[in-house]
Amino acid sequence: MTPTGIDPKVLTQRAAWILEMIGALRDLPLKNKGEFLQNRHNVAAAESYLRRSLEALFDIGRHILAKRFAFPATEYKEIARGLLDKRILNEDEAELMRKIAGYRNRMAHFYHEITPDELHEICLNHLDEIKLLLDRMLQAINAKELDLPK
Repeated sequence: MTPTGIDPKVLTQRAAWILEMIGALRDLPLKNKGEFLQNRHNVAAAESYLRRSLEALFDIGRHILAKRFAFPATEYKEIARGLLDKRILNEDEAELMRKIAGYRNRMAHFYHEITPDELHEICLNHLDEIKLLLDRMLQAINAKELDLPK
């Protein structure tokens, strides 16, 4: 595999998707846990928006690794490790991304173990972490070079 260059369209589309999903999560009644949990549609929407935002975040990381560094990473935890190795993320950020990878894998494979209370807590208290990792990856690959919005 040889580096071919990052596609700005891929990054902007995925970044916009993540921001849209985070916005949709923030539109849910997260501040009122009772109201959130009372409507099963809130829980289902939160699970879908969160999972899709995480998958898009890892798509960006995978794209950066493949196109800039010719570093093939197929598993989400490998993406976190690769972004650390290539100095896109620092150790704390890579550890956060590794934990997020584990949570996304639980959402996909052990969905029956994730409780509505846990999902509410994640959405209420951890959305800024997704945005932090998105911002860090976009900054690290030089937004000016890619003509990305700041």
